[in-house]
Amino acid sequence: MLRTFGWSFALTIAGLVAALFYGGGHALVITAILVVLEVSLSFDNAVVNARVLERMSAYWQRLFLTLGMVIAVFGMRLIFPLLVVGATAHISPWRAWQLALERGDAETPGTYGYLLSDAHPAIAAFGGIFLLMIFLDFLIDEQKSLHWLGGLERGIQRLGLLDKASVMIVLVVLLGFASVYHEHDSQILAAGVAGLLCYLLVDGGAQLFSEVGESSQIVAATGKAAFSLFMYLQVLDASFSFDGVIGAFAITVDPVIIALGLGIGALYVRSLTVLMVRKGTLSELVYLEHGAHWAIGALAVLLLVSVEHEVPEVVTGLIGVAFIAAALMSSVRRNRAHAI
Repeated sequence: MLRTFGWSFALTIAGLVAALFYGGGHALVITAILVVLEVSLSFDNAVVNARVLERMSAYWQRLFLTLGMVIAVFGMRLIFPLLVVGATAHISPWRAWQLALERGDAETPGTYGYLLSDAHPAIAAFGGIFLLMIFLDFLIDEQKSLHWLGGLERGIQRLGLLDKASVMIVLVVLLGFASVYHEHDSQILAAGVAGLLCYLLVDGGAQLFSEVGESSQIVAATGKAAFSLFMYLQVLDASFSFDGVIGAFAITVDPVIIALGLGIGALYVRSLTVLMVRKGTLSELVYLEHGAHWAIGALAVLLLVSVEHEVPEVVTGLIGVAFIAAALMSSVRRNRAHAI
């Protein structure tokens, strides 16, 4: 436990101390709240990441916790919002940083929080479509013989008889949301197509290099496969973190506090991912991966709905926890039945 979560514990203390020195007791409390928010919203992310991480060597697993963590904290939780605000408001990332440090009210036009809220339709469409593809490709996989929700999952799997079924379904969903949300239709379409292309590019690369690695004994091929899977995990983490980043802005618009709180939470999620790989959790609790993907599907729909309707973070978090808990109990019952 200490071997896996040691760095998480140490950096939690360092991060909370930094928050205390940065903004006093108030900043310390907000940072702690954001840690809990990130962990609760991203548990399903850990389950899905664990399945990918199982296919990577110990070296790449360590890289996932080190370099990957730097990308997750500074790239997604700090720099990404600045780039989004800069692109949508037609200002430089440096000016966006200055606005963020002013700590203005998120409801006031021209403030950092307000500008990020303006970019939410594009963020939600990109993340929603990316996650929806992950959900559909998992359920439609023709090679999958184990089903958690029985007839429902088998019915969805039959769609795999139609070539590129997941892409067609996603495009229909995207067009449907764009037609309903007239005010943001162009943003939804552009960002949704970008999310779809991003998924096809990253997932296609991961499959290509994995096939090369499996059919060859050349170490370089395995390295390419691991690198592709590593990049897939970064994009996956980015998509999962959209709701966390947006939810954080309902609590504070201070980018330093957001980076500290969500960063610490993300480190726990990644440590949990590694723990599940080392303990073989997904092999023992066979429905856990199914529950995580159903949580992903629910999150994808909620992200798309949030383009025009506010979805409380507690709803997002509880839906994910509910699917994971239900899958966990189903797995335990299955193991007991087989033991008998």
